[in-house]
Amino acid sequence: MAQLYYKYGTMNSGKSFEIIKVAHNYEEQGKQVLIYSPSVSARGSVDRVGSRVGFEREAIPVQENTNLYESVKALVAAAVPSKIYCVLIDEAQFLKKHHILELTQVVDELNIPVMAFGLKNDFQNQLFEGSYNLLVQADKIEEIKTICWYCDRKATMVIRFNDGQPMNAGAQIQIGGNEDYKPVCRRCYNEAFRKA
Repeated sequence: MAQLYYKYGTMNSGKSFEIIKVAHNYEEQGKQVLIYSPSVSARGSVDRVGSRVGFEREAIPVQENTNLYESVKALVAAAVPSKIYCVLIDEAQFLKKHHILELTQVVDELNIPVMAFGLKNDFQNQLFEGSYNLLVQADKIEEIKTICWYCDRKATMVIRFNDGQPMNAGAQIQIGGNEDYKPVCRRCYNEAFRKA
C-alpha cells in the first residue's frame, strides 16, 4: 500500500542527496521514478535537483499552478507498459497546499508512494506552507538529522545571515547557500540573537 512520506531536516542535512540516492536505488533495480522540484528552489537550473556534495539529477519543475496529480497521472499513462514506482519531491517546503493535496491523490488513487523532502521551519522558526500541510497529511514523518554549525548538538533551526549578521526579519523565501544560512541548535540560535 502506497504512503506519503515527509522527510524533513535543516539545511545541510543531505535532503537532496537522499533523493538522488533513493532514485539511484530504484533505478538500479530497473524501477522508474519521477523527481519534481519547485521552480522557486532552483540553485542553478529549474529542471535539476542538486546536492551540496556535487551530485545532480534531472527534475520536473513545479510551478505554483502545476497540478501534481494530473502531471503524475499523465506520465504514468505515457510510461505504460512500464510502471512508475515512486514520486520524489525536492524542497517540498515551497509547495502550496493544493500541491500536497494532489500528492495525497497520487498515493490514494494511483497507489504510488510519494517521498517529499524539505525544510520544516524557516529562519524565523515558522512553518512553511508546504511543510505545514505535509505534517498534517503525511502517513510517515521522519527527521533527517545534522549537527549544529557551532557546536555538537543536533541542528533543528536555521539562521539567515546578511553581511555576516544574523537576521530574524525579512521575506520567508530567499534562496541562498552556506554564506546565507547555517543549521543550528536552539541554544546557538538564541545565543546568536542575544549577541546581535
